[in-house]
Amino acid sequence: MREKRQLEIWLYIVTDFIMSLLAWAAFFVYRKTLEGPLDWEAILTDPNFQVGILAIPIGWSFFYAFFGCYKDLYRLSRLSTLSRTFFLTIIGVIFLFFTLLIDDVILGTGTYIRSFSTLFALQFFFVVTIRMFWLTRASRRLKSGKVTFNTIIIGGNQKATQLYKQIQARDKGLGYKFLGFIDSNGKSTNELNEFLPILGKLNQLPKILKEHDIEEVIIAIETSEHSLMQRIMDQLFDFDKVLIKVIPDMHDIVFGTVKMNHVFGEILIEIKQELMPAWQHSIKRIIDVIVSTFMLILFSPLLIVSAILVKLSSPGPIFYSQERIGLNGKPFHIIKFRSMYIDAEKSGPMLSQTGDDRCTKWGAIMRKWRIDEWPNFWNVLRGDMSLVGPRPERQYYINKIMERAPHYRHLLKVRPGITSWGQVKYGYASNVDQMIKRLQFDILYIENMSLALDIKILFYTIIVLWKGQGK
Repeated sequence: MREKRQLEIWLYIVTDFIMSLLAWAAFFVYRKTLEGPLDWEAILTDPNFQVGILAIPIGWSFFYAFFGCYKDLYRLSRLSTLSRTFFLTIIGVIFLFFTLLIDDVILGTGTYIRSFSTLFALQFFFVVTIRMFWLTRASRRLKSGKVTFNTIIIGGNQKATQLYKQIQARDKGLGYKFLGFIDSNGKSTNELNEFLPILGKLNQLPKILKEHDIEEVIIAIETSEHSLMQRIMDQLFDFDKVLIKVIPDMHDIVFGTVKMNHVFGEILIEIKQELMPAWQHSIKRIIDVIVSTFMLILFSPLLIVSAILVKLSSPGPIFYSQERIGLNGKPFHIIKFRSMYIDAEKSGPMLSQTGDDRCTKWGAIMRKWRIDEWPNFWNVLRGDMSLVGPRPERQYYINKIMERAPHYRHLLKVRPGITSWGQVKYGYASNVDQMIKRLQFDILYIENMSLALDIKILFYTIIVLWKGQGK
C-alpha cells in the first residue's frame, strides 16, 4: 500500500511538471501575439522556447518541492493546498518576472501588468486544476475505504471505547485500519477488549509499531495526565513518520489547541512531529552555509592570530577535537581552539567552571568572548551543527541527564548549534543540575522552532558576546 501511495506522489509531481510546461508554452505564445501575427515555426524553433519549455517547469518542480508540496496525497488538505499553491505561484511569478521578463516587449505601461497577470493565471489554473483532481480522487478513495492506514489506540477506558464506536459508526471512512490497542492503565481488563485485541503494554510500544508497520497512533487518555502523556511521547520519539493524534479535553478546545482538519471527522488534536516546515528547514540550512562561509573568510585574520596565541600559550595542538552527539544521536567531532592545558581531563570528564585553573591565560580570554568556538563554523559547513540549536553534549553527560530528565532525547531531533536559547537565557552549565535547568529553555526552543526565533537568538547572542559573558 505504501509503495502505491509513493507512486501516486511521483505521478502528482509529473503532472505538476506537465501543467507547468503547458502554462509556460501558452504564455510564450501569448507573448508572441504582442509582437504581431503568430508564426508557429518561428516559435518552435526559437531557442528561448526550446530551453524554457524544459527549464521553467523543472524550476517550478524544485520550487514546489522546496516548500514541501509533495507529501502523501492522503495527508493533504484541498483547502490548504489551494491557498499554498496561490501564494507560491505569486512568489514564483514575481521571480520569473524580474529575472526573465523585465526586458519583455513593451507596448505601454499596462504591458507588464498584463504579462504578470497572464503568467500567474495560466500557472495557477493549470497546476491547481490537476492538484484538485488528484486530491479529490484521494479523498474519495479514503472515504470509500480503499485506502487505509494501520492504526492503533493507546488507552482502553470508556473514552477510548466511545471514540472507536464513533469512528466505526461513520458511513464514510477516515482512513483508519484499527489493528488493536495498547493498554495504558495497567488493568487486566479493558472496555476496548470487546472490540479490539490488546497488542501489549506501553513499554512494548516501539516493538509493536515496528512489527505491525503502524502509521497512525491515537492516544485516548486524558490530556491532563501529563506524566503518562510524556511517557508515551518519549516512546514515540524515534517514529517521526507516525501520525499522532490525541483526544482533546474542554481545556484544549477553549484555549484554541484544536484545529479542524476534517469537518466531518472526530475531534482529535494532531501532534506535529515536524518541528519546522520543510521550506524553513531548507532556508535555515542555506543561512547556515552562507553565514559560516562569510564568518570564516571575514574573520580569518582573527582566526590566524588566535591560532598563533594558542600555540604560544602552552605546549600542545592548536585545535581541540572532542566527540559530541548530534542530530538523531549521531556522533561527530566538534572542533574548537584549545583553551586548556594538555591532560585537563586526565581524571575523567569535567565541565568548565568560572575561573577554571585548567585554562591557559589566552584560553580564559577566548572563553570569555567565545573565540574558542569560532572553528565551530567549520562544523556548521560540514552539516554537523547549525548556527542555532541546543549545544551538543558528550554521551557521558547525556546519560547522566537522561537518568533524571528522559525528555532530553527530544533535543536530538534537531541539529545542535553554536548558540541556543538555553545559552542565551541561562548560559554555560558547570554541573548536571545546571544542565537540567538549561534544558527547559532548549525544549522550549525546539517546540517553537522558526526562522524568526533563530534570528532573535542570534541577535541576543551578539549582545552576550558584546558583554563578554562567556566563561
